[in-house]
Amino acid sequence: MAKAIFTSSEISPYRDLKEQWYHFSKNLLARVQETIGDWVIFYEPRRNSGPSSSGGTQAYVALARVVRIRPDPTAANYYFADLAEYIEFDHRVPFKYEGHYFESALRKADGSTNKGAFGQSVRVIPDCEFHTICNLGFKSSLSLIDSDDRTNNADAHYPGDVKRTIATTTVSRAVRDASFRKRVRHAYGNRCAFTGLMLLDRLGNPEVEAAHIRPVSKNGPDTMSNGIALTGTVHWMFDAGIVSIDEDHRILLGSNCASLFHLTSLFPDDGRVCLPRLPDERPHRRYLEWHRKKVFKSENLDNELPLELP
Repeated sequence: MAKAIFTSSEISPYRDLKEQWYHFSKNLLARVQETIGDWVIFYEPRRNSGPSSSGGTQAYVALARVVRIRPDPTAANYYFADLAEYIEFDHRVPFKYEGHYFESALRKADGSTNKGAFGQSVRVIPDCEFHTICNLGFKSSLSLIDSDDRTNNADAHYPGDVKRTIATTTVSRAVRDASFRKRVRHAYGNRCAFTGLMLLDRLGNPEVEAAHIRPVSKNGPDTMSNGIALTGTVHWMFDAGIVSIDEDHRILLGSNCASLFHLTSLFPDDGRVCLPRLPDERPHRRYLEWHRKKVFKSENLDNELPLELP
């Protein structure tokens, strides 16, 4: 087994679905096979095409474990690496800081970037570099970047090598829950997506909860695209299939919620949920579709009630 970096971009021609699989060509097969059963880190490159060629974070963004490799049934010489326990970092880690490369293979002897190594979309890395990147990515282990900026933070302090604790802590449910809860609450400004309410206790702790759209028990990942901030009551309604969200982010009310109409007076007049400012923090359509079909009850899809109260 070996740990590695998987490069993945939204504009890539490959059919990656990072929470579930990584798509790659045959020339990378031997290298990916080394990672089966071990952990990999996802790296997001700078975009080199499209409307913003300077976009992209050039940063390490998430962690996952490779469980198996299977051929792509629709394309010869292509494969999928199936993933488990995908978790996004608390913040994105730049690939270098003040001349220090977190992957030593990316640095030439003269201190410049090794573009040949950088061009490899799958890069096997030593355990010490893996643990350093992970510890920098999880605030529960070590704070490095406190800015919300998705690029290299020039004011960040690089602390050098860190203890190798992340391999065990990242698979802890408690650590994963804490990280997910913190990221979702922050993205929604500690407000409920359905009601817009922000309730704080005397210590400033928010009442709002971080809900999974597709539950972990149903193979839902701990990702922002599968999360939404809800007050306790709305969270219960969402999990019970009483309310849902359509493809245009409008609130759906089930036909079985007549006794709860007084609660819907808290929902916005335009009938739409409040969303995070950043697109990649908003609910993904595939998780919303899963919730409508599997939780919101099939009969509700045909008999959903309008948001306006009688």
